[in-house]
Amino acid sequence: MATVSPSWAYTLHLPHDPRAPGIARGTLRLVLAAHGLPELAPTAELVAAELLANAHCHTKGPYALRLRSADTGRLRVTVWDTDPHLPPGFPTAPAPPPPPDAEHGRGLPLVRACADRWGASVLRELGTSKGGKVLWAECGIGAAAW
Repeated sequence: MATVSPSWAYTLHLPHDPRAPGIARGTLRLVLAAHGLPELAPTAELVAAELLANAHCHTKGPYALRLRSADTGRLRVTVWDTDPHLPPGFPTAPAPPPPPDAEHGRGLPLVRACADRWGASVLRELGTSKGGKVLWAECGIGAAAW
């Protein structure tokens, strides 16, 4: 008799604190281990780190990491932040590469290279929504681990 793994989701709300991305990455590793998906950790952690760094560097408010089982052996990593502006080149056509000496601008292209799918949505201030945006990426077993 085949069993179906129930879907699951976790959301971690984070303050605008430089320690928050590291705490979120540790939480991600624990969640994947608890669900028997430790092989997803290298890619998922890289994707989460870049999305979290983007939220931390480009916003002043809190942000959140959401982890959700997408399908068997797949994970969707979503980061919400308070800024409603989508970063250049995400999720549409890639932005031009940064100059070789630039300190920023490589994170979201790295997400696109590592994830199987990615996207973004602007959230409007409706009801209990806090507005802002979400950036998400999906990866699965066999995705490129960097």
